[in-house]
Amino acid sequence: MKILVLNGPNLAALGRREPDVYGTASLAELDAACVAWGAEHGAEVTCAQSNDEGALIDRLYAAEDDGVAGVVFNAGGYTHTSVALRDAIAAIDVPVLEVHLSNVHAREAFRRESLIAPVCRGSIAGLGPAGYRAAIEAFARGVGA
Repeated sequence: MKILVLNGPNLAALGRREPDVYGTASLAELDAACVAWGAEHGAEVTCAQSNDEGALIDRLYAAEDDGVAGVVFNAGGYTHTSVALRDAIAAIDVPVLEVHLSNVHAREAFRRESLIAPVCRGSIAGLGPAGYRAAIEAFARGVGA
């Protein structure tokens, strides 16, 4: 089983960007943990990150072509602004689980609305890296599929 972990804008700065909000782990450390969590369940996890909305859209369509069984997606700030990402998620047959490191519902008002949530299989927020683990395990167990 193939799982894609896809991270959006500013997530490459994990570990140094607002560590009180996002934690101290770097993106490389998070990616390594995701690969390990997938391996525990016999899943092949690939990780990608882009600050570019178009590149994220291209990666979502490629996931379908690559036989990915599920996408764990932290769209970062695009979560609240991107109709284009929402439309791409709706257009593919690959299930997507929305993940956020912080509890977006307890933060600024503009972060409380997700444009992508209605077209995702589910959403996990506020659990830090454990949210990624939960999403990977859900796909590996067939829960989010």
